[in-house]
Amino acid sequence: MRNFRELEIWKEARFLVKDIYTISKSLPKSERFGLVSQINRCAISIPANIAEGCGKYSNKDFSRFLQISLGSAYELETHIILCLDLNFVPKEATIPIIDKIHRLQKRISSLIKYNKS
Repeated sequence: MRNFRELEIWKEARFLVKDIYTISKSLPKSERFGLVSQINRCAISIPANIAEGCGKYSNKDFSRFLQISLGSAYELETHIILCLDLNFVPKEATIPIIDKIHRLQKRISSLIKYNKS
């Protein structure tokens, strides 16, 4: 078993959740049960699946949970882009968030590849 608290990607994902909650608070109230809920859930899913994967004994299981986490990161990126498309958030607010998401996606992918070797 691994200690998820020591993984930099888990720490980055936690900080990303805080950023996402800040953005989601600015979305229209009419989206509270739609886009806001979906954005918050997939943001939380990223560090949660990293942590859950750390509790698995095999590298294969760990990689599977990292892949779920990666999928949530791609889903989150899509939701942020949709918020931009719908003019719910200004572009300058999304650029640093999308940059953080991209960095996290790359780091999770790298860990998956490393884990398979």
